[in-house]
Amino acid sequence: MSEKRYQSFKEFYPFYLGEHSNKTCRLLHVIGSAMVIALIVYVIFSKQYLLSLLAPVIGYGFAWVGHFFFEKNVPATFTYPFYSFIGDWVMFWQVITRKIKL
Repeated sequence: MSEKRYQSFKEFYPFYLGEHSNKTCRLLHVIGSAMVIALIVYVIFSKQYLLSLLAPVIGYGFAWVGHFFFEKNVPATFTYPFYSFIGDWVMFWQVITRKIKL
């Protein structure tokens, strides 16, 4: 049986949200995304540009802990890297604007 291939982000996003139903997993995603934003701001103001290399480690580190230990699934990033990256930021925005609850 082959896995469904999504043709658009709009089609993918409900699947993405289903892969993030655990509240702790979502919280870890939000923390990781917020820390990436803080890191980027720090890098810009401090001009310590090499620190920007930590952004994927921080962002994906928190997310993957959420998936492996709380959600107990494989991150969508492995199958849908582009849609998943967009999904992370859309979900982050929806959580901080309270469209999605933690």
